[in-house]
Amino acid sequence: MDAKKFGLNDTVEMKKQHPCGTNSWKIIRMGADIRIKCLGCGHSIMIPRNEFAKKMKRVTLPGESES
Repeated sequence: MDAKKFGLNDTVEMKKQHPCGTNSWKIIRMGADIRIKCLGCGHSIMIPRNEFAKKMKRVTLPGESES
């Protein structure tokens, strides 16, 4: 199975819906833990990287690369 590719400022779709009704999240911090922000209500959560990789469905909009 291929490892999922994601980066800072990517917009991702999660497998389960947030209580506000959206699946879209933006990655705002990366490290051992990943902080994501709901694009529906603005709520942010921090989850471990391996748990995030399991719960993420796909990258819907890649973030801007900082060159």
